[in-house]
Amino acid sequence: MASGLETYVNHTVSIITSDGRNFVGTLKGFDQTINLILDDSHERVYSMTQGVEQVVLGLHIIRGDNVAIIGELDDDVDSKLKLRSIRAEPLSAVTH
Repeated sequence: MASGLETYVNHTVSIITSDGRNFVGTLKGFDQTINLILDDSHERVYSMTQGVEQVVLGLHIIRGDNVAIIGELDDDVDSKLKLRSIRAEPLSAVTH
């Protein structure tokens, strides 16, 4: 997985963690255990009543053992989303 992450460096990525959180930011680096460094990042908090709240984090590190999914985000499509009008249940934690 680490070798595939090289193509995401300096691109906007969305990361879902095993505890059900969603982080978006610019991937600045990673190591062999998939610890991730995000810049200009924020967490998207989903709610059925208030829409999506974006909590600004700035520079943020995510431990590799907590990463469930990582993917590149299309900035053009993402900028057109009206996050405050999106209602969704928060993700549950991953269970084994």
